[in-house]
Amino acid sequence: MIIETLLLLFAKGALLGLVITIPPGPIATLCIDRSLNRGFASGAAIGIGAALGDSVYALVAAAGLAMVSNIVDAYSLPIAAVGGLLLILLGIRDLVTPPAAARDMGAGNLFRTIASTFLLAISNPGALLSFGGLFAGLGLVDGNTPMETAAIVVGVFAGAMVWWTLLSAAVNLARDRISRDVTLLIRRISGWLIIGFGGAILGYAAVNLFG
Repeated sequence: MIIETLLLLFAKGALLGLVITIPPGPIATLCIDRSLNRGFASGAAIGIGAALGDSVYALVAAAGLAMVSNIVDAYSLPIAAVGGLLLILLGIRDLVTPPAAARDMGAGNLFRTIASTFLLAISNPGALLSFGGLFAGLGLVDGNTPMETAAIVVGVFAGAMVWWTLLSAAVNLARDRISRDVTLLIRRISGWLIIGFGGAILGYAAVNLFG
């Protein structure tokens, strides 16, 4: 009975991970760009960082950690501003780094990619609200034991990684069929999109902080 309950919670967590992850956004743009220019491993590293960030917010929602939630809410705008600046810097780097140079980057940068994407993911306090709403709707917020909370959080991570792995693999398979000129165009478009996302987030935070 306990195993069945844990498996059910894991499945619900995996579904929530997919629902939260699939909608397009700046991290998806980064994943596509890295998979296209650096290969599957780099795109998957983006996914791991994003999934870890989502897992942190899932832990807060599943365990009902009110103190952490209140801290995140109190500092949500500065956190968002940091995330916006990070996106702008990443977008600028994409615009000034040639694709050929990006392809030559080794696996030693994968950890930094995971860490930077994790910071980017947790700089989005809206994710906590999304998880909180979904968890409350499914009755998963209150009364979870440590094992049940772990099953939900691991499920969220697994569900998110399914999507990121599929996306990275699909883009990686397609990149050899795309000409260099098209690759460069996609990189430039993704760079400007990432800068646009960052500017919008930074502008929102600035208006609410100083408005």
